[in-house]
Amino acid sequence: MKYELKGGAFPVVVCQLTDGEQMVTEKGSMVWMSPNMEMGTSGGGLGKMFSKAFSGESMFQNIYTARGDGMIAFGSSFPGRILPLEIQPGREIILQKTAFLASETGVKLSIHFNKKAGAGFFGGEGFIMQKLSGSGIAFAEVDGELVEYDLAAGQQMVIDTGNVLGFEESVSIDIQQVKGLKNKLLGGEGFFNTVLTGPGKIWLQTMPISSVASSIQPFLPTGNS
Repeated sequence: MKYELKGGAFPVVVCQLTDGEQMVTEKGSMVWMSPNMEMGTSGGGLGKMFSKAFSGESMFQNIYTARGDGMIAFGSSFPGRILPLEIQPGREIILQKTAFLASETGVKLSIHFNKKAGAGFFGGEGFIMQKLSGSGIAFAEVDGELVEYDLAAGQQMVIDTGNVLGFEESVSIDIQQVKGLKNKLLGGEGFFNTVLTGPGKIWLQTMPISSVASSIQPFLPTGNS
């Protein structure tokens, strides 16, 4: 599979496939394709479908197979970027569950729960994430711009939860209370932040859709107006 990233604020990734090659997506994010691309839908088994339903994800995957040399493009649903990730054994990556866009079928997707109880109860968007393992190229949808850091062993970064796009599995995640009652109530940053601890690479996004939604919500008309 060869690919090319195109577009600006609303990017697409155009994938060129040879006969028999396949791509998978859970979001229905296909935007255009050549007529010889064949679509199939898979649930991945009852247990996997149940875990996806529990996490709020789609229970089904769309699998596209090239019948002869073919082309398929997947598009971002929000202004930002598309991040290509090379998945291989020993280099598993954890993503926010809304970040996965598409991948080669050699990439395995599974539910990833934060192990720390605090992160589970208070981590918000970061509680249930998605683990990418196996082998192949995957594409992640970035809200806004992308910033990468390589954390050394023991090095930490404190991040607003929605700004965490993903991280290598070697990175550990926990939550941290915002210090001071006044800061909690008046600071506008919520009660908790996410703490990522190295070693490993982390990917951050500058404009999470949840923050955008919260910002515009006060300006939306209500049913009483």
